[in-house]
Amino acid sequence: MGAFRTIDDLDVSGRRVLLRGDLNVPMSDGRVTDTTRLDRLAPTIVELAEKGARVIVLSHFGRPKGKPAPELSLRPVAAALETALISGPNSALGSRKVAFAPDCIGEAAAAVTQALGDGEVAVLENLRFHAGEEANDPDFAASLAALGDLYVNDAFSAAHRAHASTEAIARLLPAAAGRAMQAELEALSGALVAPERPLAALIGGAKVSTKIAVLENLATQVDAIVIGGAMANTFLHARGIDVAASLLEPDFVDTAREVEAAAKRAGCTLLLPEDAVVAAKLAPGVETQTVPIDAVPAGGMILDIGPASAAALNTAMEDWRTLVWNGPLGAFETPPFDAGTVAVARAAAARTRAGTLLTVAGGGDTVAALAHAGVAHDFSYISTAGGAFLEWLEGKALPGVEALRHGG
Repeated sequence: MGAFRTIDDLDVSGRRVLLRGDLNVPMSDGRVTDTTRLDRLAPTIVELAEKGARVIVLSHFGRPKGKPAPELSLRPVAAALETALISGPNSALGSRKVAFAPDCIGEAAAAVTQALGDGEVAVLENLRFHAGEEANDPDFAASLAALGDLYVNDAFSAAHRAHASTEAIARLLPAAAGRAMQAELEALSGALVAPERPLAALIGGAKVSTKIAVLENLATQVDAIVIGGAMANTFLHARGIDVAASLLEPDFVDTAREVEAAAKRAGCTLLLPEDAVVAAKLAPGVETQTVPIDAVPAGGMILDIGPASAAALNTAMEDWRTLVWNGPLGAFETPPFDAGTVAVARAAAARTRAGTLLTVAGGGDTVAALAHAGVAHDFSYISTAGGAFLEWLEGKALPGVEALRHGG
């Protein structure tokens, strides 16, 4: 990933620190329903506050399209963040309150931030209430920068966007990565930039079309690629295997062949299912059968890998030292088509606990699948970054990360 500064490189005592977090959390009836992102941001806030910084949290929330939208105000999220800091697992701020500014720039923001004392925290209103945020407008970035002395980015999930609060501002103030961003970059570096080999990637999901760039990049970077989920059907069809009524993308059969050819040239092994669990339709309690991959019955749909495939991956895993995981191996949301994903996830988790395998996973479906398997806390690192994680797998430079190499 290259060198980037961290909080350790900044003297934050008595300084106003603009902290870019990700407070874009799920809400229902005005209440936060999942505090995961708040809990991940809390350690950086706590550390900065304990070091005497005046912490000013910046974030987007939803898609207000560049103008104020009351239903997308960060005010209730700021209240939830205060609760996370006071009573959450990372609590260390005692009973201190989190101030809230009704705007992220201008007099309203300045009044709140100037009133902060050392160790105090404020949240500014939704960045996307201003069109200049998503436009990466230098004037808007300058207005944000005027509120602080230092800049810390702890929102890897927004690092793939060249926005004013992630890219332009980092070139105006001394900039560094927060602890969550630092952990993410170190984990990703250990997985692809300087991994212990053999290095494998497990890529699943419904469609090849959404992961072409990922597969093309990984084919030249890793030692083995496991293709799972419905996207494996397109690769199987490209090999001349009849997948019957299974989900298939005919327009991407040639792409599958190109990916497999590129992998072969690079010495990368491509692993596809050996057997499958099939059914006439995707539904709970439906009648299923397990068949060799070249014996899918007419009208049958491949909905999960079979036990032989899971066992083969378990055996292959004995040699791997690093595994990057994105996407499920089957329709895990509908039992019994979760069995393959659960079996392989538990095997990977067991090797991670034993210290023989470094496991890095990311993507919304992946996180849900690993949680379903009961191993979300056993992997070496799980990214909640979504789009940023996928672009990293594609080998793209992330603007929010690149800016930290040049900030200040």
